[in-house]
Amino acid sequence: MARGCLCCLKYMMFLFNLIFWLCGCGLLGVGIWLSVSQGNFATFSPSFPSLSAANLVIAIGTVIMVTGFLGCLGAIKENKCLLLSFFIVLLIILLAELILVILFFVYMDKVSESAKKDLKEGMKLYNSDNNIGLKNAWNIIQAEMKCCGVNDYTDWYPVLGENIVPDRCCMENSQDCGRNSTESVWRTGCYEKVMSWFDDNKHVLGSIGMCVLIMQILGMAFSMTLFQQIHRTGKKYDA
Repeated sequence: MARGCLCCLKYMMFLFNLIFWLCGCGLLGVGIWLSVSQGNFATFSPSFPSLSAANLVIAIGTVIMVTGFLGCLGAIKENKCLLLSFFIVLLIILLAELILVILFFVYMDKVSESAKKDLKEGMKLYNSDNNIGLKNAWNIIQAEMKCCGVNDYTDWYPVLGENIVPDRCCMENSQDCGRNSTESVWRTGCYEKVMSWFDDNKHVLGSIGMCVLIMQILGMAFSMTLFQQIHRTGKKYDA
């Protein structure tokens, strides 16, 4: 009976972590593809030049893949050391997420002001030759979100000159449409637009967050239960 429960737990955890590992592989592949094919699309922030979409996806995919591999191997080998390592890794990730969320809400105003300040500093590099990625990032976000600048279109004046904004700020994009034009450009700043998008999609984002949390808790529960079952049935640990 005990052996049957052990086998059931083992294969449930293996399947759970196999899906986890495959998701990590998928994210890693997407991140590498973004890095290779969209290499010019970089970060908005000059303070964190490595914080690009591709690098973030690669980092998240790698963590998920390694964690899933630990869980798969620990389950199929019935290895208590690997199962405990898997549990500890998930616990550390969970605690880090909780700490980051708490700090974000406690210091929300400071985070918001720092983000705006950093984005404005990044705008100064818009026309520099070695920051084509930042220029592409601004062009894409302004065209997609129908916004201009950080707070509003006037944020571009100290960078490009009086009454000059990037062409992607124009309601109808055309060559040099951003020169000496204040009537036909998007008035709303991109920071406000992005915050509005998060607010409009908070239920979806919250649901995704809850799913991730449940998966982490299930993974921890499976690993610790299997660890205890192996211990009770006297399974020998092979170093």
